[in-house]
Amino acid sequence: MADEVILLDYWPSPFGMRVRIALAQKGIKHEYRDEDLSNKSPLLLQMNPIHKQIPVLIHNSKSICESLIAVQYIDDVWNNKSPLLPSDPYQRSQANFWADFVDKKVYENGRNLLWTNKGEVIEAAKKEFIEALKVLEKELGNKSYFGGEKLGYVDVALIPFYTWFKGYETFGSLNIEKECPKFVGWAKRCVKNESVYKSIPDQDKVYQFIVEVRKKMGIE
Repeated sequence: MADEVILLDYWPSPFGMRVRIALAQKGIKHEYRDEDLSNKSPLLLQMNPIHKQIPVLIHNSKSICESLIAVQYIDDVWNNKSPLLPSDPYQRSQANFWADFVDKKVYENGRNLLWTNKGEVIEAAKKEFIEALKVLEKELGNKSYFGGEKLGYVDVALIPFYTWFKGYETFGSLNIEKECPKFVGWAKRCVKNESVYKSIPDQDKVYQFIVEVRKKMGIE
């Protein structure tokens, strides 16, 4: 009996993109359902009753919530192709550390760049955002990917935020490539990977989404 795999998601979500990339990298056939977050489906509310958020991976009627947990689950269950996490416990712990760093430093500061019009908040977020990318550049070193020569767990955790860069640059008055050229070089390398470019939307499309949300929020 074939596995039934469903992904409840929302197209601009960088967290959903992580799961999409992992599924694509493993070649896992699945049903994609784009949620209306203003009118969440009964299935989403049933499968993620605690947070009621996307993404939710449903595997044979069992739900896996939270994007990084879902990516690890995918890697563990479909472990015969394209491993994302290292098998060595120490290296695995380091991958988990950097994925957590992405959420706490890249996502959080990026969010502050987009969804506020308070100058002092934006300036502080801009500084920490660039500092975080520089730390990641140092960790990347001379490797092609954070996973080494192949796309790995940290790459999957981080690359979705590249789709939001036009928004970060516009509303944060940033030039990310000028500040962090090695980081942008890594990102451009990642998006050449079929699993990535087929799983993430265009930056311009995400930017238009950001503009519309800012209008609804009354942010000038």
